[in-house]
Amino acid sequence: MQALCGGAVAAGPLTGLSDDALRGAGLSRQKLGYLRDLSARAADGSLNTVHLPDLPDEEVTRQLIQVKGVGVWTAQMFLMFRLGRPDILPVLDLGIRKGVQRAYRLRKLPEARRVEKIAASWAPYRTVGSWYMWRVLELKATKAA
Repeated sequence: MQALCGGAVAAGPLTGLSDDALRGAGLSRQKLGYLRDLSARAADGSLNTVHLPDLPDEEVTRQLIQVKGVGVWTAQMFLMFRLGRPDILPVLDLGIRKGVQRAYRLRKLPEARRVEKIAASWAPYRTVGSWYMWRVLELKATKAA
């Protein structure tokens, strides 16, 4: 992708590339459609990525989910890993739910509402708590005493 775009993947260079060229870089038809929508929104200004870091989490999410193929989970990952937001809790993420199940020794996989209740005490650093829930899955399972 970088080579096709001349070094930096951006909306301008992407709009000039053929579908065949992008498919040759490994994009599926579906991802190509998502990338085209994202590029078009960035190019026409309906998604101004320059100002996203200045917006509240909810507004970033609202704007991002307008893009075809971007849902709440993707927006949350963007907030966590690109914008470095400290208080994001992706309650529908299976890894987070499994981590909470293991860390809190729950019999069954918790629903989103239960994860929210458990993680309330992590605020305002639920992003960090989420990282720990992903990592707890790497630990050896132990039997309850």
